[in-house]
Amino acid sequence: MFKKITALMLCGALAASFSGCAEGSAKKTDDLSIVCTIFPEYDWVRQILGSHADDAQITYLLDSGADLHNYQPTAADMVKITTCDLFIYAGGESDHWVEDALSEAENKDIRSISLLDTLGDLAKEEELIEGMEHEEEEEEEEAEEEGPEYDEHVWLSLRNAQTLCTAITDQLCQIKPELETDLRSNCDSYNAQLDELDGKFSLLFDDHPDTTLIFGDRFPFRYFVDDYGVDYYAAFVGCSAETEASFDTVTFLAGKLEELDPGVLFTLEGSDQKIAETIISNSAADAQIAELNSIQSVNSQQISDGASYLSLMEKNYETLKEVLK
Repeated sequence: MFKKITALMLCGALAASFSGCAEGSAKKTDDLSIVCTIFPEYDWVRQILGSHADDAQITYLLDSGADLHNYQPTAADMVKITTCDLFIYAGGESDHWVEDALSEAENKDIRSISLLDTLGDLAKEEELIEGMEHEEEEEEEEAEEEGPEYDEHVWLSLRNAQTLCTAITDQLCQIKPELETDLRSNCDSYNAQLDELDGKFSLLFDDHPDTTLIFGDRFPFRYFVDDYGVDYYAAFVGCSAETEASFDTVTFLAGKLEELDPGVLFTLEGSDQKIAETIISNSAADAQIAELNSIQSVNSQQISDGASYLSLMEKNYETLKEVLK
């Protein structure tokens, strides 16, 4: 059924593009066309292309700031995806529509990169730890039938980012071999910056070896904390659709605030902080709320204001450095 819907969407979108109704969907013959689902991919491509980025058509599908977990491609998005040279996507459960979309690709030479597939054995299954809100029983049964669900948030590891940037560079060099020297030089320079920031995080946590992060929110940072051996507790797994925390979860996290006394409870960017406030109000601990950015809901205005993958990860570093004093 989904494949039929995808085909219908594509036919309608192609018709619109030929009539001029799908603005920006057509590409010049000589253009390099790249479509990215999430902001890290988009920014990595820009960094790797460097000065050549101005000669490429780079599309960021979630530039409205939409959440990856709720995104569905529009008809115009489908045209861009199925006619591009390179399509980059996360590759988790949220991208369940991708396989059908690629099977309908007008460009039969399209290349694609799944971040999860690129990581291979480094990809991690979602982790349900003590105190976390369980998914509804029906959803758990469906998950068991479908097999393990992998954590999509691979970009929050700076080490993964280096691996993924190298993979993107390899594909771009296959598409534009005349640019290979520039692309590999740009990738090496950018990976050096990623490595430098990774080193700063390592030193920070080495100086605070007993750090445990407590989140009154979803927790998409598993790849990040695993890089540095940091423990955590959270209300929900990273891809959870739950919005309400049970009494048991609130009580557990409130107790951890008292037991560990970190002085801070974390939330994600854009959170209304209600769950975090409830946890603090049910704890005798004195804690402030701090925000870490998961870099998955960056909008076009933030990009215009200069947001980049590195700048947002650097901001996370500064936040952690401040609260871990």
